[in-house]
Amino acid sequence: MGERFRDRVVLVTGSAGGLGRAFALGFGREGARLVLADLDVTGLEETAAMLRDLGARSSIHQVDLASESDIHAFAADVRNLNPQVDVLINNAGLAYGEISTGFDGLGQAKWLRFLAINMIAPLLVAEALRDQLAVAPGTIINISSMASYMPATAYGITKSSLNAMSFGMAHSFGKQGIRVNSIAPVLMETPASKKGVAPENWARLQSMQLLKQPGGPDDIVKLGLFLASDEARFITNDIVHCDAGHPLRGYRA
Repeated sequence: MGERFRDRVVLVTGSAGGLGRAFALGFGREGARLVLADLDVTGLEETAAMLRDLGARSSIHQVDLASESDIHAFAADVRNLNPQVDVLINNAGLAYGEISTGFDGLGQAKWLRFLAINMIAPLLVAEALRDQLAVAPGTIINISSMASYMPATAYGITKSSLNAMSFGMAHSFGKQGIRVNSIAPVLMETPASKKGVAPENWARLQSMQLLKQPGGPDDIVKLGLFLASDEARFITNDIVHCDAGHPLRGYRA
């Protein structure tokens, strides 16, 4: 167990599995108290059990991030349990299926749902916990994507929109000393991505990297731990890439 986040409160959305679970475990190993949020209660309970094995404390909260009323009810529960929130990781989002392949003909209802979860929910969660974040003052990390730089799918559009939202959040929340940054990973090797991405697309994307090696959730988590730490106290309003030098973002994009 480390000490960088001893007794600090870290909230991770989408923490029932995948990258969200990896974030929860990473902060748990550094002494944090975790607030776990997701729709999948079974997955949340599994993550909480893993944290107990590490000696870390956590609370679990079922929330539908497409619902503003759900977000406000969730935030009220968090406020009742925690007068202070030190780190908010806006990790939850839609990434696979129609959102990652579709663009034409999706219709208004699907577009609004995609944007509500991937772009607007991070702001609503942060706003609802703004007073608790201001106590520390805390830091917010939004999980973007390299797909935001060439947004040819609905997913890319939502992540490009999240980049713009993060810029606005950094300006607004900075008035209270709250830092806001984004992490933009390239395609990482996770069970979900292996299942949701065709093998030929994997090969194409990895062949473009300057570093010819696969990346995984641990690479993103380590970057998140740094950005949330006191060592990054002077870093805000930035999109930090974790992509093995992938050219998709262009030169210093």
